[in-house]
Amino acid sequence: MRPTPWFVRARLKTRQLMLLVAIEEEGNIHRAAEVLNMSQPAASKLLKDLEDMLGVPLFERLPRGMRPTWYGESMIRHARIALAGLSAAGTEIESLKAGRAGAVAIGAIAGAAVSLLPKALARISQAHPDLRVSLLVESSDVLLERLEQNRLDLMVGRLFAGHDNRNLHYQALAEEEVCAIARPKHPVFELPAPALDDLARAAWIVPPEGSVLRHRFELMFRSAGLPAPARVIGTAAVLFLTKMLQESDYLAVVPQDVARHYAEHGMVRIVPLELSCRMDSFGIITRTDWLLSPGARTVLEALGEVAAEVYG
Repeated sequence: MRPTPWFVRARLKTRQLMLLVAIEEEGNIHRAAEVLNMSQPAASKLLKDLEDMLGVPLFERLPRGMRPTWYGESMIRHARIALAGLSAAGTEIESLKAGRAGAVAIGAIAGAAVSLLPKALARISQAHPDLRVSLLVESSDVLLERLEQNRLDLMVGRLFAGHDNRNLHYQALAEEEVCAIARPKHPVFELPAPALDDLARAAWIVPPEGSVLRHRFELMFRSAGLPAPARVIGTAAVLFLTKMLQESDYLAVVPQDVARHYAEHGMVRIVPLELSCRMDSFGIITRTDWLLSPGARTVLEALGEVAAEVYG
């Protein structure tokens, strides 16, 4: 006979989960109670009952508020997951009642957003016209955070060595090379053969500080005994990047898939110099502790099929 789960024995209430999250967000139980439209004594009793049942303190009582303990941080994280699941279930059921196939939130890095997602989403749209899909294009670290918060169903990006990957499943797709781009009439294209020292003196649009590509871009110059470019603008905004290139003599370092896309439209040219600051492989990332909805499974299958065609 299977043992009764602890939350059944404890008669865990949804209001207790909501209270944990509210206390963390508001900083004290008084404001948390107001947010949840309950009295402070009622909120205090809910919290005490939960702490008594678990046998651990979930919050430190400070002179001006409350701070989660390690136990509290763990419980709050799982409370967010449980509440997000309940919210998603309600949304999915309402969609099914309304005759829609549900909603799926996808995240993708820029290269995959250009090379993989358009073809995959076009195929999904044709086969499942009622499936509502939203796409967030961001860096992998941002996407991983959104995935952990259940704000994404799945993502196409990278895993990092320092990241907690225990609850993540990774299906490798391809490696991503990068290149330099500039406006078609940029002076760099007048050089017989641009070299790295020519690029070191140029002004650049680069990824934000802290990103893997930014670090490897700067390291590429230092490894060659050159100073990293001093005039840089750090941004992940592709729309700004392309407009800035058209208006100035800046160069930009971008994934090759992105570069080819804009080059095909005549907006930029690819600088004829191979850069050594390559990126790690990327792939499809899902959570192993979270069941995908039927719509998300449909998207996952389509991404896998199209990836096999695009990347081989």
